Amino acid sequence: MVKEIERAGLPVVHICTVVPISLTVGANRIVPAVAIPHPLGNPSLTPAEEKEIRSKLVDKALIALSTEVTDQTVFEMS
Repeated sequence: MVKEIERAGLPVVHICTVVPISLTVGANRIVPAVAIPHPLGNPSLTPAEEKEIRSKLVDKALIALSTEVTDQTVFEMS
């Protein structure tokens, strides 16, 4: 799906828990998520800590979305 949307001219960021699968399916902009059962958070954290994780993931995805890429690129969390 990601490749088809990109082919239509719309940049896409794939937030995923298993980066090798995203690379295999051909996603161009990949942001690694937290964990398979909870990709965008961690229920053992406080609500404030979870909000911080989610905010960082969205910020990284927006950076990836606005970055011109020619090859598959993994945007690691810093």
